[in-house]
Amino acid sequence: MPPFPRQPDPLVAQNPFRGQSYSHQPILSYLDARPLLPEPVLPDTPEWAEMYWRGWELAWLNLHRPQPRSGFVSNYLGSALNNHTFMWDNAFMMLFGVYGRRAFNFMGTLDNLYAKQHDDGFISREVDSETGSDLYFPFDPNSTGPNILAWAEWCNFRITGDTTRLTAVFPPLMALHRWYRKNRTWQSGLYWATGFSSGMNNQPRVPDSSQHHRHWAWVDASFQASLNCYILRQMAVALEQLKLVPELADERATLTQQINQTMWNEADQFYQDVDKNGRFSRVKSIGAYWGLLDPDVMPNGRREAFIQHLRDPWAFNLPHRIPSQAADSEGYNALTGNQWRGGVWPSTNYMVLKGLHKHGQHLLAHEIALNHLENVWQVYQRTDTLWDNYAPESANPGEDAHPDFVGWTGLSAIAMLLEDVIGLSTDWPLRQVRWNRYLATAQPYGVRNYPLGSDGVADFIGNANKITIQTNASFTLTIVDGSQTIKAPIPIGTTEIDLT
Repeated sequence: MPPFPRQPDPLVAQNPFRGQSYSHQPILSYLDARPLLPEPVLPDTPEWAEMYWRGWELAWLNLHRPQPRSGFVSNYLGSALNNHTFMWDNAFMMLFGVYGRRAFNFMGTLDNLYAKQHDDGFISREVDSETGSDLYFPFDPNSTGPNILAWAEWCNFRITGDTTRLTAVFPPLMALHRWYRKNRTWQSGLYWATGFSSGMNNQPRVPDSSQHHRHWAWVDASFQASLNCYILRQMAVALEQLKLVPELADERATLTQQINQTMWNEADQFYQDVDKNGRFSRVKSIGAYWGLLDPDVMPNGRREAFIQHLRDPWAFNLPHRIPSQAADSEGYNALTGNQWRGGVWPSTNYMVLKGLHKHGQHLLAHEIALNHLENVWQVYQRTDTLWDNYAPESANPGEDAHPDFVGWTGLSAIAMLLEDVIGLSTDWPLRQVRWNRYLATAQPYGVRNYPLGSDGVADFIGNANKITIQTNASFTLTIVDGSQTIKAPIPIGTTEIDLT
């Protein structure tokens, strides 16, 4: 039968990845790549460094060249689950892969999805890596999602400052967003999803919804759309695509109004899914915390109460933080987490931590990351591997968990260690580095060979009295250490900063 007619989006014609062919790109061996990777210096906790290097080693076992029939355009990091490429997994995997960019172009993983974009902007959430075939039809409710590719690209840009890539990815990202708006919204402007398209397939937040939206408005899909508008608008301004700014600003304003008017449960002090009659879900889902990543969507008066649930032991502050749904929600599974009914997932943990940093909650993010890393280490110590999800109330793999999963568990072993435990973060378009020094350690700690921009590198090592930075790129460093904050220009060469 002929395909169902779908109106093309003119932006897709500007997608540079469609029509590309693969050009051979060598893949370094792990032994050759390791000197190009950042090196954590943790003399008091060498076990975290051991797990960090094991994370990179497992990642290297999942690097692939495209199969001849796939139509893929770049070498890529596989999901560690099967021979499929997933939108959900790939977006998160790039956020630790960015630290290995001197050894491998991890962002090429997303290029393969952009190469598969349809004329109307649609991208399947799952693609067969061998044949390049979509595994879902566009009008299947489960066909795509979650819509977080723009967020992954923006995180990459803020770390690398790569405007060339931003120029290339903006057209496919904008076309994909328009497809969502046309095909995944209600008349109110709020968005819907399903268990599978949200990435949290068995969470009981919406009744019988693993394969269908059930005519509910979904809190994570709506927050992700608002975040997408926020990010794409910044991209449009940076790239001088100003004619697209009003479209994005108007939708974000509508979403902000509708989310706060419709999805805030005043009794629970939480954002929740809502049915067509205005009834709230009985589940407080970790998916609601996508709202922290858009800095303006949430009124100040609600933000503190919303974040407080992460501190409450009857909600999200469990022995292993953060469960995928609150312990006081219907369907919570204390023993194994039963996947998304309480399981702890590195992907959504990372999302929450990024959101907390957006609102200056750096110490809370550090505490959660320490708890998560310690639990992951306890399981690693017994099993010699990393898992894709973990139990919420004991140091064990979760239910139906997969071993050797890097995959997004590279976020725990690598990204969270660097960003939330050691405490380094970069905003390279502004040439700024921040070091939140919250670790209580007697000996000097930090990172060597830390990548800066496209070709810079730096060592950050410090104890309670002094920090030493050696770099081949100049930048501004902000140090938060105890009660003091120090801001200093760092020139090329060696710089010592006295903390006493």
